[in-house]
Amino acid sequence: MSKPYKGFEPSWVKTAAPADSWRSIFRWGDPDFVKYPKESLYKMMKEKFKMTDEDFQHYDGSIGMEKVELENHPIQLDNRHIEALKEIVGEKYVRTDDYARVSVAYGKTAYDAMRLREKRMDSLPDVVVYPAKTKEVEEIVAYCTEEKIPLYVYGGGSSVTMGVEPTKGGISLDMRLRFNHVVSFNETDQTITVQAGMSGPKLEKALNNAQQLFGAKRAYTCGHFPQSFEYSSVGGWVVTRGAGQNSTYYGCITDIVLSQKYATPIGNVQTSNYPREATGPNLNQIMMGSEGTFGVLTEVTLKVFRYMPENRKRFSYIFTDWKTAMAAAREMMQCEAGYSSVFRLSDPEETNVMLRLYNVDDTPLWKILDLRGFKDMQRCLFLGFTDGGKGYSKNVAANIKRIARKYHGMSLTSYVTKSWEKGRFNDPYLRDTLMDFGVVTDTLECTVNWSNMAKVHREVRKVCHQLPNTIVTTHMSHCYPQGANLYFIFITRMSGADNFRAYHTTILDAIQKSGAAISHHHGIGKMFAPWLEGSLGHTEYGVFKVLKDYFDKDYLMNPGGTLGLDLPKEQKKYLKEGITR
Repeated sequence: MSKPYKGFEPSWVKTAAPADSWRSIFRWGDPDFVKYPKESLYKMMKEKFKMTDEDFQHYDGSIGMEKVELENHPIQLDNRHIEALKEIVGEKYVRTDDYARVSVAYGKTAYDAMRLREKRMDSLPDVVVYPAKTKEVEEIVAYCTEEKIPLYVYGGGSSVTMGVEPTKGGISLDMRLRFNHVVSFNETDQTITVQAGMSGPKLEKALNNAQQLFGAKRAYTCGHFPQSFEYSSVGGWVVTRGAGQNSTYYGCITDIVLSQKYATPIGNVQTSNYPREATGPNLNQIMMGSEGTFGVLTEVTLKVFRYMPENRKRFSYIFTDWKTAMAAAREMMQCEAGYSSVFRLSDPEETNVMLRLYNVDDTPLWKILDLRGFKDMQRCLFLGFTDGGKGYSKNVAANIKRIARKYHGMSLTSYVTKSWEKGRFNDPYLRDTLMDFGVVTDTLECTVNWSNMAKVHREVRKVCHQLPNTIVTTHMSHCYPQGANLYFIFITRMSGADNFRAYHTTILDAIQKSGAAISHHHGIGKMFAPWLEGSLGHTEYGVFKVLKDYFDKDYLMNPGGTLGLDLPKEQKKYLKEGITR
């Protein structure tokens, strides 16, 4: 953790929340892990947010240490249905207590955390079920179809789009407890099949230890490492078309999935497991991104990769400005010399925060940068590392170095990258620490082409900054020869979940108006759904409706606005130029 404060230090919550508390639900990750700003970051935030030490001497409302207890949220599901579920999975694995119901009600947006802090339950399942076998899930889907009961799925719970929210009540399947095992491993084909509730760390551990567990000849890696890696599930990655921080080399989940198995209202669906085929529209791609609206994903077969961390080459560079940095990044992606695994370019405002977050301000580099013409709030940090075979990895790093020098980038060696690696999965813990004092953090991301990147970056940030005293950082972290994603993080002082939702809406409006895709890898859920048809086009979106009507004519699978499929027309937004109802 950071060095001790020399001046006033806020009373950061450093103790684990009680296991039955509200905080144990809305807080990110490991209950015993704490992350809070070092002193220089704390001082910078006070200045930016126009706050003083006095503002940090008391918490902004409840910090959620109270026991979860509900009022006026009775169970609507008839008891005979609950008994039928117990017959399928066993009495122990069907719960209707307050804590179980709240624990799967929301995902992990700031909106979700703020509502839980306010003890505001807009949605609750009637019952939570913990399946262990694919057959059990299939029986539950069949029962819900026959009895017309809404069915939701909770994988890892890291959704930032209201993707898991049970807006119609009914049943929520919690996959974390028992639906998380390896089904099979095939070294010849270099694949692994797992249950959809498998977590990222459990999957990676199994692959890294493939020699001991499966008798494999070597160790493997999954290649998919989203920031939510530790607390997200394989099923969640698949149904939202997710991407990991190493996706520039390994690909997004859509590149890694080989086949899928679903339990749907019209029967079980098994996609083919061939690496390529020309047999009509690709069913694997059709099912990915469906976010539980066609049925429940039960098993996934993934491509796996050789685990060769000894070949990794780390790098970091600083560029004078965003325009130069974008040009360098584009050439790196288009030079056809291979791709690095992590490829992350921060704009000036994010660079300002990143250099502090990863302790560069505590080194001689901080002053050297200014002396060499890399000015604060103009300079851009680029970092990453390569993976793959030894020769390949070395060659990719060499070409990145060559192009960085061509654009007058200065090497920061591997120091910054190593610092980023240490924090890559635990930075989300800062959100809860800051929210205790009314400072809110959340993210939005979109896909752009190189040709419209500068325009989208400028227009979206302008809207984000319309809220005074707000930090808005932007980076690209999933890149292609034709474009990249832009990932916006906003940090601001705010109270009230409804105020957050209103601000969030203005940013989604700006993304759609700018011409970008409204999501690169977060998915759509119920939060982004009003913008989806307007983004894709009315005729194009109609394909989704046809598929929904085919698989789930009674709209029982993840109902309540997911992908906008059962959203009233008056709630949809058509903002993109040339798109009408």
